[in-house]
Amino acid sequence: MDRLDKLLAKSIAELRERFLDRESPVPAGLLEALEVDPRSGARELALRIRHRRLRNRAEGQRLRGLLKFECELWEQGIELIAGVDEAGVAPLAGPLVAGAVILPRSYRLKGLDDSKKILDPERREELAAQIKADALAWATGWAEVEEVDRLNIYHAALLAMRRAVEGLQLRPQFCLVDARRIPHCATPQRGIIHGDALSASIAAASILAKTTRDRHMAEQDRLYPGYGFAAHKGYPTPEHREALRRLGAAPIHRKSFAAVREALGLEPVQADLFGHGSAGEDEAYA
Repeated sequence: MDRLDKLLAKSIAELRERFLDRESPVPAGLLEALEVDPRSGARELALRIRHRRLRNRAEGQRLRGLLKFECELWEQGIELIAGVDEAGVAPLAGPLVAGAVILPRSYRLKGLDDSKKILDPERREELAAQIKADALAWATGWAEVEEVDRLNIYHAALLAMRRAVEGLQLRPQFCLVDARRIPHCATPQRGIIHGDALSASIAAASILAKTTRDRHMAEQDRLYPGYGFAAHKGYPTPEHREALRRLGAAPIHRKSFAAVREALGLEPVQADLFGHGSAGEDEAYA
């Protein structure tokens, strides 16, 4: 009995576990044999394997597309490319966290995408762990609540991103940044609108930034119970707003944000173009 016959002699459950659940390589001729197998389960298994192949092929094409900006730089001889992104602009509480990641050349990680599109927190954590293991270098940079209130949210985000880049153990030759450029950063850079959905490096940075910040907010939930920080991570959900009205502000609330000031009975701050505070760029990076 040859190998193909031995496989066909196995139960459908065994074949499904091996070739669908574990995604083992499918031997030549097995799909065709399953498609003419008199067992309906065998024919269904063949169909599901073919669908999986189509999904994998589409995912491969998507991941190749995510390397468009990196490939342009690699072709110019630029090898150390850092993707940079931040998490935590919208929340009413907690720090801003930025991520910076230098990925290996031609890096493809199944499922890598803008962190906002990855709805399963466990999957985000799995991707973050894999990115950290595979990256040539990675770092996070923080802007604390006090800096958000002093500088405004826009400049605090830029500060966190600059700190993330400066924290890399390898000095990047170029930075790809989500939607903006980082002031006072000596590394050449390019801002890409919606970069976390268009660049593998920026997507990886967004995942590291979000998972790092989410873990931090879960810790803050234990320090400041009642606000639900572990669930909403400080975002202005109805539950968070209600807790803010009921309990007042915690030390990690951003006191330059209108909803927080309203809960404290404070007058609104005069907002600049970016929404909070009036610090200039020189002060923000002093």
